Amino acid sequence: MTQLVKYEAARAALAEVHAVDEVKGIRDKAIALKAYAREAKDTELVRYATEIRLRAERRAGELLRDMADTGQRATVGKPVEANTTSAVVLAHPPTLADLHISDNQSSRWQKLAAIPEELFEKRVAEAKDGATAASARILHQQVELDRPPAPFPTDGKYRVIYADPPWYYGTSKPDYYGPAVRHYPTMKVDALCALDVEGMAEDNAVLFLWVTSPKLDEAFQIIPAWGFTYKTSFVWDKIKHNFGHYNSVRHEFLLIATRGSCTPDIPDLVPSVQRIERTEHSAKPAEFRAIIDRLYPHGSRIELFARANVTGWDRWGNEP
Repeated sequence: MTQLVKYEAARAALAEVHAVDEVKGIRDKAIALKAYAREAKDTELVRYATEIRLRAERRAGELLRDMADTGQRATVGKPVEANTTSAVVLAHPPTLADLHISDNQSSRWQKLAAIPEELFEKRVAEAKDGATAASARILHQQVELDRPPAPFPTDGKYRVIYADPPWYYGTSKPDYYGPAVRHYPTMKVDALCALDVEGMAEDNAVLFLWVTSPKLDEAFQIIPAWGFTYKTSFVWDKIKHNFGHYNSVRHEFLLIATRGSCTPDIPDLVPSVQRIERTEHSAKPAEFRAIIDRLYPHGSRIELFARANVTGWDRWGNEP
């Protein structure tokens, strides 16, 4: 009952706040409440917490959108004072970084705010009523599906291409499988095949493509669509286990494909199985990029769907 009182208080607070940091605070509390509810196996409270999170992110998106329209920076509920030797002055209004809001979150929340009210309320009601356990995640995904991909680089070609596609798994999995859509915008195989990777590749090039077991068949559609031919693979033994429908999954594949002739520059037969403990969702160990650099030290290189800037590599794509 105490937690339900907190839910009601959070919903009431959302109607009153007009500052991004206060809305984000409610959103963060909703995430904590959901974690508590899962631990307590309280499915009703999980749905309530999901609703509060969605409403908070939509409200934050409204505030961020309004500030973007007026050229303001992110505002806070209470001014922050900074002491100086001569006087007490107001510190500068915090940026998104100060509030620990990423550019990707800001963009996604503003897209949530742009969804028609009727559709938003329908999805929230479905999530709360249990009509579809994935309703909230579907809503987040719908926000991103229509976003056109950034144009591929046009300055030159690449000899080494490293890709970790945001595979689309659908929405039928139970929540405890942690589907990808909860973590980043996903792409279906047709959209991935349509990417003009062939156009950015040199005549003699190599492709390193990450794929999970359920998506192997789609990977073998993508490789020829991108103008490459499959050669072999690495297996990443993650050590830690993940839930699966047929087994307890602790591995992922890094497929190697070539265009033209592109055997390694260095004849170093690296073991095909690499045992490295996994960390956060979808993050790939830096050791694999190091292996690629060791085998292919020559030529221009690009990482598709990159998470961060890496010295010596160009990048394309954006995962939260």
